[in-house]
This record gives sequence, C-alpha cells and structure tokens, in this order.
Amino acid sequence: MTTTAEAPAVAPFRFFDLQVVRTRRLGPSLLRVTFTGPELADFHGGGRDQSLSLFLPHPGQDAPVLPPINAGDDGRVWHAAYRAIPDGERAIMRSYTLSGQRRFPAEEVDIDFVLHDDDPSTSGPACRWARAAAPGDRAVVLGPAIADNAAVRCQPQDDFDHILMWGDETALPAALGVLAWLPEHVSAHVYLEVPHRADIQPIITLADVQVTWLVRDEGAPSAVDAVRAAQLPDAVSPYAWLAGESGTMKELRRHLVRERGYDKRAVTFVGYWRRGMSEDALRAG
Repeated sequence: MTTTAEAPAVAPFRFFDLQVVRTRRLGPSLLRVTFTGPELADFHGGGRDQSLSLFLPHPGQDAPVLPPINAGDDGRVWHAAYRAIPDGERAIMRSYTLSGQRRFPAEEVDIDFVLHDDDPSTSGPACRWARAAAPGDRAVVLGPAIADNAAVRCQPQDDFDHILMWGDETALPAALGVLAWLPEHVSAHVYLEVPHRADIQPIITLADVQVTWLVRDEGAPSAVDAVRAAQLPDAVSPYAWLAGESGTMKELRRHLVRERGYDKRAVTFVGYWRRGMSEDALRAG
C-alpha cells in the first residue's frame, strides 16, 4: 500500500518586509506608493477589496519597530507584545487596500494613500509618511499568503446579477478592484465620491456599469440623496457593496434594506473611517 503525505497548511496571512520603489500622484488627493521586497513571491492577493495591515516607522526611525514573530504564537500574543511597545516607538499601524500586484518584470505591490491636501492639518501619520516616502524607505505589511482569505470583504451570493456600489476616496482602490473583478453578465450602478474632479480614476471592467462620480467641490449631492434618487433595475438577486465613511455607509445600508428591500445578507458594508475620529480612536472603540 502506498500513502501520500499531505502538504502542510499555509497560514492565510504573514508579515512581509517591503521597500519603497517609487511614488506617483494619481490626483490632488491620491498618492500611489509602490513597494518591492524579497518575500513578495509568497504574497498572494485575492483581488477585489483585498485589505492588509501596513506598519510604518515614526520620523527618525529607519524601519518600523515591531515585536519578534515567534513560531507558534497566535495573533493575540503578538498583538499584546506590539501594544506593550511605547506609543512613540512602536510602528504606526494602518489598514489599507491592495491597489495592485505585479510579478514581472519585478515583484511589486501598490498601496494608495489619501492625502487630504485641502486641509493638511487633518493628515495623520501614515499620510505624512507617504508624502515624504522615497526609494529605499522601509515598511512591513501583514498581508495574504493565499488568495482565498478572509480579508476580501466583497463576497456576493453566487447568483447575483446586479451590484450597487458606493465608496468615497478612501475606498476608491477597493472599488476599482471590485469593478475589475466583476463578471460581464453582471450589471452595476456605481457611486464614487471624490473631493476634486482631478481625483477621478479610469475604470476597467467587463461588467455593464453605470458610474456616477460625486465631486464634492462641484456641489455634488450626498451619496444618500444620489442613491435614493437612482432608478435601479429589477434584479433577481441584487447585491450591494458600501465602503468609506461609517456614518454615510450606515445611512445607505438602512435605505437599501428598509426602502429598497435588500436582504441584509446581500449588503457588504465596511467603515474605513469615521468623521471626527482618527483610526487609532476608531480601533480603540
């Protein structure tokens, strides 16, 4: 009798050391930072709205300060060790969406930062780091080692035939990733909110998509008003994906469930930020 040994399981997430390759402005409010790293051959993004945790150094540090990663430790042990490092020393941790990944001609990943150029005083430490980022600067990401991972939030029902999407500028990379993934038999109504017209990004998708850009400095209606006024198709199995400022997202979800009759299970909503609150305060809450 012959036996076949099973391959060892691969943990869905792991730490990757990164270095900045280049930066590029995508618009007045958006900056793309491209990273490379010797371990990125083992990085496997799941597409769509793949999220990850980015760890950045404080000014004056040449690399983010993190506790050692010990085999066998679970996430709670590591996170407790991370929190035990003094505030001004431990790495800045922020959640971001993977904007792009390439294997050739080099292993690279892209992460897009919102810069808040209309009010630099509101910029947090991650935005300040991105503004000053230069080739060779170091960072660490806790990202996917397998494509099928729990940090891909856009998970529509198998038979969905229409998707309603809303996202503000913080959700723009995720929204563009979802649009690029949509199959051609699906229709979509998409509302994307940006501060300035120059922040509008090209859209690549096979789906039948109707996109409305809500440009705030041109007096665009609120996302809730725009969606409430929309003529949506009579879909058999509609799905909604909402991401961005938490208060707006919750209003939209209530409208879809209470007034449009969406099944709660067919509405994915992700709050990336909350008006008047930093990400550190949001995590603590």
